[in-house]
Amino acid sequence: MAEHVCPVWIGYLLLSPLRKIFQNPNKILSPYVKSGMKVMDVGSAMGYFSLELAKLVGANGKVICVDMQEKMLDVLKKRAAKVNLLSRIETRLCNQESLGLDDLKENLDFVLAFAMVHEVPDATPFIKEVSATIKRKGFLLISEPAGHVSEENFKKTISIAEQNNLKVIDKPKIKGSHSALFQKE
Repeated sequence: MAEHVCPVWIGYLLLSPLRKIFQNPNKILSPYVKSGMKVMDVGSAMGYFSLELAKLVGANGKVICVDMQEKMLDVLKKRAAKVNLLSRIETRLCNQESLGLDDLKENLDFVLAFAMVHEVPDATPFIKEVSATIKRKGFLLISEPAGHVSEENFKKTISIAEQNNLKVIDKPKIKGSHSALFQKE
């Protein structure tokens, strides 16, 4: 699925505490994610958003973290274990052809795709696969870096999502990003 895969060393940079000044995971996610939810972080890398998702879903919730790089997932698991959140997290290694989510059909309340859709060679099969996992009335938050993705290209991503039973219900303001919150019809 990946056209360009973020190198592992950049994963460490993305964990910088300074990033919270611009992209605070709690502020971004807490309006949408509640205790007991089953959620997914696609392209989770080392878990910058995953750990906050695990806090928000609580002990009765679940976070599925999907990434193409085993090293990213290994670091995520170590970080989660360190803060006693590993029991709420399931990691999945995907490949270039598929996220491997067939067992999650209409099973998820919320999916996060943060700064990663632009890395797939074709957003159509990716969004179709992700949409299939979301429950009716569930949510998908896509946020893409404005420095890498033009407004025009982001509009194309929105169009693809809309063709897959996802309706834009909000365009949250996330610094340095184009963002859209979708709800599955």
